[in-house]
Amino acid sequence: MSEIREKELPACPVETTLSLIGNKWKVLILRDLLPGTKRFGELKKSLGSVSQKVLTAQLRDMEADGLITRTVYPEVPPRVEYSLSEIGESMQPILDAMMIWGKDYKSKMKIS
Repeated sequence: MSEIREKELPACPVETTLSLIGNKWKVLILRDLLPGTKRFGELKKSLGSVSQKVLTAQLRDMEADGLITRTVYPEVPPRVEYSLSEIGESMQPILDAMMIWGKDYKSKMKIS
């Protein structure tokens, strides 16, 4: 596992969580890695409109924060795989709750 960067975290636990996953791409990356390991191209394809530059930056941040692990295989061309760390896997209940809430909201608002 890579070394987790030290940073000041907010006193509020909700704010701490938002500081780690508080943007669209990070939450979707977590969602896509919950079933298992993926390569960069698989993540990019799954996320659709994300640029390579943005995806790379988000993955680096998440690795530095200890949410994902990056494995580079010494091949030509190099193969790089991303997976959730133990900390990242612990976010599954949060993502599950977000999914349930989103479904409920859509049904109440009659949005399909």
